[in-house]
Amino acid sequence: MGTSTARPNAHDDSEAGSEVPSSAWRVRADAWEFLGYAVKQLAAASVRPAAGVRPPLELPREVRRMLPLLERLEMYWASPGQHYVMELRRGLEAGDYAEALSLIEPVARRVAGHNHHLPEPAADGEREAERIDDTAETRKRFEVLVIDDVSSADREALQTELLSQRRPADAFNYELVFVPSFEDAIVAILLNPDIQACVLRPGFVPHSKQRLSRDVRSFLDGFLGKALPQRPLDRILSLAEKLGELRPELDLYLVAGVGIEELAGSLTRQFRRIFRRQDGLELHLSLLAGVAERYEAPFFQAVQHYSRKPAGVFHALPVSRGGSVIHSKWINDLGEFYGLNLLLAETSATSGGLDSLLDPHGSLKQAQKLAARAFGARKSLFVTNGTSTANKIVHQSILAPGDVVLVDRNCHKSHHYALMLAGAQVSYLDAYPLNDYSFYGAVPLESIKRMLLDYRRAGRLHEVKMLALTNCTFDGIVYDVQRVMEECLAIKPDLVFLWDEAWFAFAGFHHIYRRRTAMASARSLEKSFADPAYARRHAEQLRELAAAGAARGAASGGHESDDGGPVSGVGHVADEVLLKTRLLPDPAKARLRVYSTQSTHKTLTSLRQGSMIHIFDQDFGQLNEESFREAYMTHTSTSPNYQILASLDMGRRQVEFEGYELVQRQADLAVSIAHAVARHPLLKKYFRVLGTKDLIPGQFRETNRQMPLRDGLAAMSEAWERDEFVVDPSRLTLHIGLTGVDGDTFKHDYLMDKYGIQVNKTSRNSVLFMTNIGTSRSAVAYLVEVLVKLAETFEDEQSGLSGLGQQARRARVAALTSTPPPLPDFSRFAERFRVDAQTPDGNMREAYFESYKPGACEYFSAAELTRRVAAGEEMVSASFVTPYPPGFPVLVPGQVITEEILAFMSALDTREIHGFNAERGFRVLTGGGVA
Repeated sequence: MGTSTARPNAHDDSEAGSEVPSSAWRVRADAWEFLGYAVKQLAAASVRPAAGVRPPLELPREVRRMLPLLERLEMYWASPGQHYVMELRRGLEAGDYAEALSLIEPVARRVAGHNHHLPEPAADGEREAERIDDTAETRKRFEVLVIDDVSSADREALQTELLSQRRPADAFNYELVFVPSFEDAIVAILLNPDIQACVLRPGFVPHSKQRLSRDVRSFLDGFLGKALPQRPLDRILSLAEKLGELRPELDLYLVAGVGIEELAGSLTRQFRRIFRRQDGLELHLSLLAGVAERYEAPFFQAVQHYSRKPAGVFHALPVSRGGSVIHSKWINDLGEFYGLNLLLAETSATSGGLDSLLDPHGSLKQAQKLAARAFGARKSLFVTNGTSTANKIVHQSILAPGDVVLVDRNCHKSHHYALMLAGAQVSYLDAYPLNDYSFYGAVPLESIKRMLLDYRRAGRLHEVKMLALTNCTFDGIVYDVQRVMEECLAIKPDLVFLWDEAWFAFAGFHHIYRRRTAMASARSLEKSFADPAYARRHAEQLRELAAAGAARGAASGGHESDDGGPVSGVGHVADEVLLKTRLLPDPAKARLRVYSTQSTHKTLTSLRQGSMIHIFDQDFGQLNEESFREAYMTHTSTSPNYQILASLDMGRRQVEFEGYELVQRQADLAVSIAHAVARHPLLKKYFRVLGTKDLIPGQFRETNRQMPLRDGLAAMSEAWERDEFVVDPSRLTLHIGLTGVDGDTFKHDYLMDKYGIQVNKTSRNSVLFMTNIGTSRSAVAYLVEVLVKLAETFEDEQSGLSGLGQQARRARVAALTSTPPPLPDFSRFAERFRVDAQTPDGNMREAYFESYKPGACEYFSAAELTRRVAAGEEMVSASFVTPYPPGFPVLVPGQVITEEILAFMSALDTREIHGFNAERGFRVLTGGGVA
């Protein structure tokens, strides 16, 4: 993202501002690097062996374009800052190329290397390059945005006042960046991730005088909406609200001239503190204290402290303190490989500054509170054995035998096993299929509402306890979480939601992603439900539905009964009307009971299996606290790995400081891969990155962009605001059908074995690549290079094939690019495991344990099973059958086996199928077991 951001290799000034805003971090780095290269050439050309002074050379056109670009960009950074670029320009125009190069090179290294140790402001007479390249300073640095339209003299006075407050004992250093307007403040927050605090002063003006790119202007117009408030106090409150929407982790301070006593009572929620202009020291200390509060990692620091203390271990763990390793004759290389700190930190102790995961009272309890704050939850808990366990904890805490659960059939297998263990009545929802690529999308909202209305019609809606969905899916399909919960609560106001966000832990730290997370959606709904205007909107919808119901009742002669539903008194409203209406719940009745499970280790910084459970449950204390504690005890080890817990603590600290930058970067890098594939003449011959139009059918989209982020931040924001489903831009599904190689072979034989490229998922004709917060530009370049090499290999192989070889290759391509047997929907549970014929739920636990009875099961080959099913026999699965890919159970205990399922299984070319015995076949319930 950026202001007028021309490409470094552009050829005319008309391209200024055409760069997509999400890549401003890269445009800035490339501009400094290009400038260094160009000035180095100028410096070399200006050196002449003959005597005499050579006049300054004419600056190349690209250099003349880079300088104003950097001046505009650096306005939003304290370091190096706009004045630094102006000094650089003066040196270049004077022909002092060596001096200019000394100014450029340290900045280019720091900006390209993501070095966040920002330099101290230059002392009198100190060269800027020396302060930029200062590596002796080890204190963490950050930038503070000051929003006020002040003169240069006032700006220098304020900077001098605050920086003069520094003391050697300060834990952090900061620098100030000044912007004059409301709009510039928003742009600065979008561009500069080093900003960690904002100081608002009443003198700022509404609009920017900067030349902003078209996309940034479009984003601002959409984000800010109507005209900015005219009253200074309203404008301050509006800016504080908008800054909080973009970066809720930032500390906001207000500096006012008079009447702060009156302001304090009304602004406390928006601002961390309010100051008079004279309170420089207090503001300085508050800036440091605010950052220090986020910097705290109490459990990591407790583990650090423990590892440095002498101890005598008369407890479990021989490996503790390295006791069984360091002096070993045979395994001392274990310590050499992992390092002494890992061994010193290993312990079973829960005292001495450490804490118990099962009963936290100290450092671990505080770490989990900090995680709740960071992720926007009311309560957060750490889990050390993965999200599979987190899912089981949530299900067990809420569900009792007989409770009905609506769940995506395509969800992770841990949900299916958890529901079996809980004894719930499972009602499976089918996601829309993507048959051409052999995987599923997500569950349409209309399907969920229809299922709830079916239970309402059957008189069983009160039995429905929970809805469990995956957000985002493995392949990057993201729900409109807030809308799903809102409309479901309109039908059943006490419904509990479990959002499996195993692959979406990072999403809470970017303003566009965040709006589709479970915790942010719960907070947004809570705010809406408290707004009287929302209650009025609900009442108006109630009247409209009641009128429609009355008209329908009159048309039917009044024979239809009022069966309750979304609102009392509208029983005559046809389900089809309710399905097409964007329903609003009664805010006086709806309860927000929302749970999110996240694999922190999958998308944020954590050791393997580090996960979290986030809770936003308004009835947690009254309805679920005790059962949740018991479920947590059931599934949590009494000897959790402290290294995993410490890494969760540090992963939280990281995203509170740099999550926004890292998430923006990972999405932008993914877009650059898609660009490369689409533009390279050889790559696009064999590969295609699937976009929104491929992965989301048109009926689930209001917008029509193939890759919204590629068209700019405003385009992405629009799609994520309006569409029922969107695609996470950091997920790239690469269609490889034209190579003639199936996904599994491509993953193992080509990417992994030849080039060490790791991918997680494949389908019959696709490979899923994911960028993450650790992905680098070098890694992206390597991937593109590998894809080009593979394309060249396929090209060479094809040119060397004989006629028969060409025919065989065409057949392979045709098989991979044609539509295979359709993905099977969930068939049904056998009648003996169901409650009634009106509703689809089944008792999976009963079916699962029926297989324990002697003689209750038999194995059948695929061929024999196909013959029996075709003959009309009801064959019922005794076990979970889960092929990888697609990675979800195609069969579950108690499910009726159909011809479609068997056809799909026979078409699979995967190497791994859990629950299927390759020698004996499928395990089937025969019904002949002995009790």
